[in-house]
Amino acid sequence: MPHSLSRRWPLRQLSVATAFTLLVACAEHPSAAVAALPQAPLPATANAPAAVAPGNPPSSTDPGVDFQPTVSFADWQAGFRSQALAAGITAAVFDTAFAGVTPDMSVIKADRSQPEFTRPVWEYLDGALSAARVRKGQQLLAQYADVLQHIEQRYGVDRQSLVAVWGMESNFGSLQGDKSVIRSLATLAYEGRRPGFAQDQLIAALQIIQHGDIAPADMLGSWAGAMGQTQFIPTTYNSHAVDYDGDGRRDIWNSAPDALASTAHYLQSSGWQQNQPWGFETILAPNFDYSLADPAIRKPLSEWVQMGLHIRAYPSGALPPALAQQSASLLLPAGYRGPAFLVLDNFRAILKYNNSSSYALAIGLLSQRFQNGGQIVGQWPRDDQPLSRSERMELQNLLSARNYDAGNPDGIIGANTRKAIRSAQQSFGWPADGYPTHELLDKLRGG
Repeated sequence: MPHSLSRRWPLRQLSVATAFTLLVACAEHPSAAVAALPQAPLPATANAPAAVAPGNPPSSTDPGVDFQPTVSFADWQAGFRSQALAAGITAAVFDTAFAGVTPDMSVIKADRSQPEFTRPVWEYLDGALSAARVRKGQQLLAQYADVLQHIEQRYGVDRQSLVAVWGMESNFGSLQGDKSVIRSLATLAYEGRRPGFAQDQLIAALQIIQHGDIAPADMLGSWAGAMGQTQFIPTTYNSHAVDYDGDGRRDIWNSAPDALASTAHYLQSSGWQQNQPWGFETILAPNFDYSLADPAIRKPLSEWVQMGLHIRAYPSGALPPALAQQSASLLLPAGYRGPAFLVLDNFRAILKYNNSSSYALAIGLLSQRFQNGGQIVGQWPRDDQPLSRSERMELQNLLSARNYDAGNPDGIIGANTRKAIRSAQQSFGWPADGYPTHELLDKLRGG
């Protein structure tokens, strides 16, 4: 996005992003919209009908959806209409956009879905860095060379990274989502689990229509309201979308130049550093203190090298002066047994687009694959499968029971849980990488 919310939405607005960082191995979908929303434990859901008749709110009798609204959709819409008009939306725009809109139960189901199993990071990267995606990206880099050169000059974001985002977000525009953004956001606002976020996005979507950028029927996107070829949520669209082709509309759906320039604008605003790499694969010294692999710990690259880390791109250890003082943090996406990376400001800028380390790693590596680079030398621990969601929740409960405060047992491996894992690992004399494993879970189960 500024992404989209499908299984984990694509992005699109980090101003509402949660403070936690999702565990890299848990990233399933190249989008940030869903990651921007706090997830609470939810009941299991089954197949649900696609729509509900106006005035007949869905209830717990609808299969698979535990949803008991206190008002009808018509009453909710009337109240929201007053709110939208107070925000400057005209009555004509509102009534046109909402003509025939009904709640979409598939959106409620998707919003409440919490997959039990996730792919390990290496499988995620296998798909993200497929040969077909690399070839298509190389073709488009050539096709849009002039446009990309101008965007690069204007925003300081390299063309390879922009095309990598394009490929990850919508398969270069071919998979943008086919749901009505107005209907999806109205459903989320009516559902009421996160009304503030959904209503803000819905007002922003109406502003986009009122501005004349897109007609309501053509405003399509993900179930979470992420839109276009690089999956912006409406508020991010309003703050960063660009009419690059000069046709008077910021058309991120049909204009690749608009979508690419808008993405560059967003990344620039997120702290992108021109001509700086996203990061480097590195080799750790024997007996390295793995507790330093924390995104909150940042040191100059030269200091990491002095600590015994070997950057593969600079085997002699001699860094260019302009690079030596760049702030980097250490990323172990599969724990101490897997590859290690030192990541810089541009990696953090990608995280603002989509708050998933797996996603940011995929963008960085894919951008290099377009130039026949981006090969990982370190070996992934392919015999190690990620914990399921219920296992992660059990791990959190067991850690807290041992006075390692893992926070709310929600199945999300955030900063508190990683800290608790490190404490437990240190007590067992293990490498304290903060990475959840079946070995640790079994150890805690055994008391």
